[in-house]
Formats: sequence, C-alpha cells, structure tokens
Amino acid sequence: MNILRKSLMPLMACALMVGSATAQQKAPVDYVNPYIGNISHLLVPTFATVQLPNSMLRIYPARADYTSERVNGLPVIVTNHRERSAFSISPYMGEQPQPVVAVNWDNEHITPYSFDIELADNTMSARYAVSHQSAIYDINFLEKGQPRYIMINSQQGAITVGDGFVSGYQQVTQGTQVYIYAEFDTKPEAQGILKEGKLDATATTAQGRNACAALRFANGTSRVGVRYGVSFISEEQAKKNLYREQQGFNLTAVEQQGRDVWNKALAKIAVTGGTDDQKTVMYTAYYRTFERPVCLSEDGKYFSAYDGKIHADGGTPFYTDDWIWDTYRAAHPLRALITPEVEEPIIESYLRMAEQMGTKWMPTFPEITGDSRRMNSNHGVAMVADALYKGLRVDMKRAFEYCQKGIEEKTLAPWCGNKAGWIDEFYWKNGYIPALREGEKETDPNVSGFEKRQPVAVSLGTAYDLWCLSRIAAFRGDKKNAERYLKLSRNYRTLFNSETSFFHPKDKDGKFLEPFDYRFSGGIGARDTYDENNGWTYRWDVQHNMADLINLMGGRKKFVENLDATFAEPMGRGKREFYEQLPDQTGNIGQFTMANEPSLHIPYLYNYAGAPWKTQKRVRQVLRTWFRNDVMGIPGDEDGGGLTSFVVFSSLGFYPVTHGFAAYNIGSPLFNTARISLPNGKVFEIEAQNNSDENKYIQRATLNGKEWNKPWFSHDDIKNGGKLVLVMGKHPNKQWGVDKQAAPPSADVEK
Repeated sequence: MNILRKSLMPLMACALMVGSATAQQKAPVDYVNPYIGNISHLLVPTFATVQLPNSMLRIYPARADYTSERVNGLPVIVTNHRERSAFSISPYMGEQPQPVVAVNWDNEHITPYSFDIELADNTMSARYAVSHQSAIYDINFLEKGQPRYIMINSQQGAITVGDGFVSGYQQVTQGTQVYIYAEFDTKPEAQGILKEGKLDATATTAQGRNACAALRFANGTSRVGVRYGVSFISEEQAKKNLYREQQGFNLTAVEQQGRDVWNKALAKIAVTGGTDDQKTVMYTAYYRTFERPVCLSEDGKYFSAYDGKIHADGGTPFYTDDWIWDTYRAAHPLRALITPEVEEPIIESYLRMAEQMGTKWMPTFPEITGDSRRMNSNHGVAMVADALYKGLRVDMKRAFEYCQKGIEEKTLAPWCGNKAGWIDEFYWKNGYIPALREGEKETDPNVSGFEKRQPVAVSLGTAYDLWCLSRIAAFRGDKKNAERYLKLSRNYRTLFNSETSFFHPKDKDGKFLEPFDYRFSGGIGARDTYDENNGWTYRWDVQHNMADLINLMGGRKKFVENLDATFAEPMGRGKREFYEQLPDQTGNIGQFTMANEPSLHIPYLYNYAGAPWKTQKRVRQVLRTWFRNDVMGIPGDEDGGGLTSFVVFSSLGFYPVTHGFAAYNIGSPLFNTARISLPNGKVFEIEAQNNSDENKYIQRATLNGKEWNKPWFSHDDIKNGGKLVLVMGKHPNKQWGVDKQAAPPSADVEK
C-alpha cells in the first residue's frame, strides 16, 4: 500500500497543479502531463521527457519506467530516442560515494521544461530547468551531519576536474562522442577523481569506463547550483553553448524561458469545449511530436555521424533522430501544416545525410549516431512527396535522385543498408518479395536472421514508395519516370488473393503459401510474412490506391464489410498466446490494433467507400478507448510522435491518409472549436456545433461558407486560412459524404 501511495504521488501532484491553475486561465503547457503512458501495456513506455521543442538537449529520469523504485543519479542528456542518459550527476550523502548512485525517489513533478524530485528517502532533492543546449540543477542536501558529494560520471570516456568546473566526453558509438562542460556556484572543500569509492584530490583527469569526477562540499552546505552545456563537437563548444544560453546560476529564469517557448509552440493549436482530460491528452500528444527530430546545429555548425565530420550548416539547421517508418504517417504532415519552417530543414538534413554517407541513398532511420536502417521500406520518399504538394521548399532534383537510389540501389531487405541482392532482383522482375516456405533456408545474406524477409510488408510498402516517387517525378515534369513508377506502384496486386481478399505471401514460384492463417501465420511478430502486425492489418496497406483496393475486394459494400470484420474478428487465442507472438499488436479492437503505426489510417477508410459515418464512430471509439490521461494511457510504443501525432490530428477532426496527396480525411472532432495557426499568419478553424460524447456524427457541413458534402478537403482549401463547420448529432446522417465522386483521392487505376 505504501509503495502504491508513493507511485501515485507524481500524478497527484499533477492533479493538484491542474486544479490550482484552473482558477486562472490555463496556458497550453499546463495541460501537458508527461506521465501519460509511462507504464507500457507490453513493450516500451513513453518517458517523461524534459526538453524544448526539437532541441538537442533532452532528458528524462534515469529509470526503466514509472514503476522503477530507484533512479540512477540525475540525467544529463539522452543521445538517441528511447536510450538512457549519457553522463550522470549523482548527489550523495555518506561515506562511500560511487560513480552512479541508485536511490529511491519521491515527490517528483515534471513539466516539458523542468522537473523536481526528492531522493534517498527524502534526504536530498533536485530541481532542474532546460534550455536548448544547456541546463541547470539546484541540488539540495536536506539533512545534516554527513559528507555531501556530487559526482559527474562518464560511462565510457574521459573527465577533467578544474577550478570550479568539470568537463569531459562520453563515447556514444565509435565515431560519435558527446561533450559536457559544467560549473558550480559553490566551492567544494575537495575535488578530484573518484577511485574505488574514494576521492583522490591529487588526480584531475580520468579516462575509460566510469571516469568520474567527485566534489565534496562542507557539511554545512545545503544547496549547490550546477549548470552545464552539452555539445557533439567539443568541450569548448559545450562551454560556449552554456554561456550563450545562460547568464549566472538563475534556474528560475531558465525555467520561465522554457515555459514561454513551450507555450508559444503549443499555442499554435487552441481548442474550446471538451473535457480537461481530453485537452490534456491532446496537448500531451502534441508535446510528444516535438521530441524528435533534434536540431544539432551549434553556432552555425554541426557534427554529422554520417561522415564523422563537422560541417557548417550554411544557415539551414541540421536535424536528426527520426524514425521515418513511424513518423512519416502523421508527425511529418503535422509539421508540414503548422511549422513548415521546421519541416523544410528536416528534409534538407536528410539530403545532406545521403550525400555524407557517400551512397546518395535517402536514409530511413537517421539517428544522432548515423542511419540505423531499421524497419522496412524507404518512406523518406513519402515525406518528400507530401511536402512538395503542400508547397514546401524542397530541392526536388536532389530529393528525387536520392529517393530513387535508395529504393533501386539499396537492398529492400529489412534492417539492412547493403547493396541490392537476390531478393531485389526477384522483386524488380516479379513485383513482390518471395516468402520462404516452412523449412526453406534463406539464400540472401542481406536478410536478418531475426527480422526475416517481411515479404508482404516490404512489397506493399515499396509499392507505396514507388507511387510517391512517381508523384515527385510528375511534380518535376518528368513524365517518363512518373508513368514508370505509377505502373510499378500497382505491384501490390501481385499478392492480392481474390478468394480471401487478403494480401497473401507467395513463394518464389508464384504460389500462395498454404495452409495460411491471417491472424497467426508468420512466426514471431509475423516477420516471416508481414511485420510486427498480422495479415488483418496489412490487408489495408495500400495508402495510395484505396479506389483500386475497393475494386479488388468486389466493390464498396464488400470493402465496408471487410473493414467491419477487422474491428469485430476475435483474437482467436488467449491474450497471453496472442501477445506472445504479436507483442506489437496491442490496443486491440477485434483484429484492429491502435498500438502500431501501420494501423493509423484504417479508421478513416470508410470515407472511401460511402460510409463516412462509420469513420466518425471509429475515430471516437479509438480515441476514447486507448488514449487516456493516466500512466497507461498509450496503447503501444509511442515512438517519439509516431503514434501521438495521430491523436493530435484525430482530436482536431481530420487526418492525412495518403502522403503525396495534399488532402485530409474528415473524422469526428473532440472539441467544439479548434483553431490552428498557420505559418502565413492565417487561421484554420474547425467548429463542431452541438458537439458532445454522444453527438459524434456529422449531420451537415460547410467549408469556407459553402455547403460541403465530401468527407475530405484539400490542403489548398485551408492553407490560406478557412473554416470548417460541422453540425453534429447523436445518430448518423448516412447520406452525408457518401457519393462515389465525393471519395478522397486515390491514384489513377486501371479499370
């Protein structure tokens, strides 16, 4: 019971904060609850990240998740999304200091820009505020009579102790280092290097594993201020970053600056109506979309792990740490709509990475330490196509070349950055990746022994990528390539089983694998056939050509029946057995999974088949069921904005299904009004009249003052501001938006 009470303290503190702020006008940042999702349903939790929007310096408590009893010191910088802190700062009271001191924690409170925490049975506390490349701690020793220390540790690197400062580096990966420069506002009585649990005041440098600086303060010391800068360039640059962003040891000033920055960012979306919980979920989701990518530019230059060199940024900031398989679906379109001034340099950063790697292959999983080539497909091409058709400035010549090379020269094998091999030759000849039959040995060395070929997922994902490439070619006026890639974008048809209306793995001889279960065949994570999700999810993975998928399935009526079945089909096994095989496929409603990105567009697909009222029902259902204001309020791996950007769009009432068409599907907004500030100073407003939990169905609509009977609108309709008015009711209007000509756009198809 005591442990439970302790674990609830941060949420109680958040509730008290929200309650006290309600009497005044709450700012957007006051709605953010970083603890949402800190306990995962199965795999990786969200972390309570403290950071300015897209800034290089971000931290979260050094623990596995919210249930962890201890923290491993105080965090300094997270170097890749979901990784632990590089360096650590450990306050300690006692006779046996260690490089990292694991202690219990209590009375923690976190905002996007600050946090405070009590440590070691409430004998110490720390308060923290963050800037872009620097931060500050106030460390308090709350009991008397024991020696008090502060250790700064590099897990693998070097540390130097000087007069009033500590500096050093930590090896992140071979070729990538992160640097620190820290200062103290209180003079220690002794300082040096920690060796075997003792402070050696004769030593000033240490190198290797757990290179640790130790400072001992007089017993009467009750508070020590520590401010630090970080850099991926040098210790000297870390010092410059600190001095550029902070004057003196003024934590309150840094905290207020951070609060102002976050309010300015979050205020680009303003809502009325809805509950406080709904606002908290939406604004917290929006805050998550700023966690990645991070800006590495430091005084006009940046370190790139893609060639191991320091470059001048030429006035265009360099961004990295972006898992495009997750983020292209909603996070990039959200930035393209609201902050294109950030999205444009992100895309340019991708092009620079391609050049710096020497291959001119568009990256797929760019991180601070390089392109890890995780997951499958080459969805950077979707990011580029979407940006071009929404009017963003992109070097389309370089972008087309690097996307084309990445798709045609690099292997399509998942989790691999090698040149094309056997399965690629097969794909370009036959239009699909062949699946292995049970017991058949792998013949392509590019294929991972664990990740497997993922043949259906790769085939469908590549078909979409090729359509996006055709869109870029068309934008450039390159008709030959536009027609070529448009034709290839129909390769998904090679795996469509007309008898079952599923995408079904085929062997190298062109025969469907039989027997086959669309729920469970494919091994762990279904990687032998799909990827992380089963056949019910990949049944809908034709984002660019829903009109053709409707035809393949036998028409609109059958398409809707198949969608309904997705939400109704039972798991088929007990939860333990189901999730043991498909751990990424949590957040279930039938076979639909809200927890994994390939499912995000599925609730909106009714709009294409004359049943938009069912999209309205499903959107409200998934938001209400799986996204909540509590520590388990995220249904799966959030992936730094990959999942929560869906929440932002859907809460506002629309969603981009097909990136490469400048179009948005209409859903069912949670709020009475939502105002989105656009980059040209204009405002796009969504007004939902008579809106409530029950009144979720659209009765009629107007867009920019004109009657609107389509369940979608274009980017051009709203880019210069505008107003969508939706009149809501308790029961569906089954005539609104149903006309076949009103369906959202799909690629041209062969009839």
